[in-house]
Amino acid sequence: MTMASSRQIELAREAGKRIHHFHGGLRLRHNKKISCLDAVERPPLPAVLVVPLLQHAGDVAEALVHVGDTVLKGQPIGQCEPCATIHSPVSGVIESIEDRPMSHPSGQKGPCVVIRPDGKEQWIELKPLDNWLDADPDCLITQIQSCGLAGLGGAVFPTHAKMRDGRDRKTHTLILNGVECEPYISCDEMLMREQPDKIILGARVLRRVLGAEHVIIAIEDQMGSVQRSLTACAEFAESENISVIKVPKIYPEGGERQLVQVLTGLEVPAGGRPSDLGLICQNVATAAAVAEAVTEGKPLIERYITVTGNGVTHPRNYLALFGTPVSHLVDCCGGYTADVARLVVGGPMMGYPLESDSAPVVKASNCILALSHQDIAEPQPEMPCIRCGECARVCPAMLLPQQLHLQIKNDLWKPLEEYGVGMH
Repeated sequence: MTMASSRQIELAREAGKRIHHFHGGLRLRHNKKISCLDAVERPPLPAVLVVPLLQHAGDVAEALVHVGDTVLKGQPIGQCEPCATIHSPVSGVIESIEDRPMSHPSGQKGPCVVIRPDGKEQWIELKPLDNWLDADPDCLITQIQSCGLAGLGGAVFPTHAKMRDGRDRKTHTLILNGVECEPYISCDEMLMREQPDKIILGARVLRRVLGAEHVIIAIEDQMGSVQRSLTACAEFAESENISVIKVPKIYPEGGERQLVQVLTGLEVPAGGRPSDLGLICQNVATAAAVAEAVTEGKPLIERYITVTGNGVTHPRNYLALFGTPVSHLVDCCGGYTADVARLVVGGPMMGYPLESDSAPVVKASNCILALSHQDIAEPQPEMPCIRCGECARVCPAMLLPQQLHLQIKNDLWKPLEEYGVGMH
């Protein structure tokens, strides 16, 4: 592990004052407009909701309920210390606790709490913090933990743990990531369009938790209206040192390490984290969830999600409850087109295939992408590597893919560490 120098930390304090570049990257057609034409709505309640007990980085949560129990909306139903609590997205009855598909890259089934809604939508008693401006940072962190917040950018690392780490390391700059560099995904853009005030409020809460001096909200360079609305909300809140900065739309600029490099010109130390440089990155949707958790007492039970692609009739964004079956959202979008071929959770670059649309929406679900046969290239015969170097030219991690390929083909696994691939 390489530690950041004091000089690097000082340079990191200049984050956002000029735009830098990372190595490689790709300019891709974004295909986002098709899902941004309609305002975001909540879909009708499905017949049942399937809530996985693994929705965060860490271990599987232990169920806090039993079959036949009546639950209220927002009631804790799963707990795993020190990970994020899982809450019931509806009021209803626990129908079963069993292994089901759980929208996970492994493709495996996992323990899920199956809830049949009663239609009453009765909440538990919510307990917001009366005055977060005067609240102790540890109290704010406890509130964030009890509301089950996890990073909504995809990594789902428990938010309270990341913020505690940032506070311990004396963070000077909070970066809110609104850069959706993956094609098709537009849920964060729609959130920034529709709820800029909530994102700014969440930014202010997170800044107080960290004791940070500055906040940077990074967005893509074509989001001019988003920049204006976020800036106006920051000014209305009379909150200083919140900057909304546009960055070029080059994949994978929304990656945490690439975004840090673009804003600071610095690389996150090998084996380290942005907090080594005095920086903490959170997704804009996480910031909005923090605002709800602290000022309204609402646990994390829903998220903006994009349902899109040429394999679905009417692409759009929804505010969907966790546990909602993917099939239910697709039906709300008019169903599949005749030539649908594959379902993907996430984008076409980093997403993973979904074997069944009975899998539910979870905290990590930012997009359901339905691809048509025309979208999927026919498998091509493997051609020999001629070491042209094009793969190395675009690799944002500055690896040598042609050398990795050679090592793997010849079962030379141990020397891979020399080329930046850790063997675990």
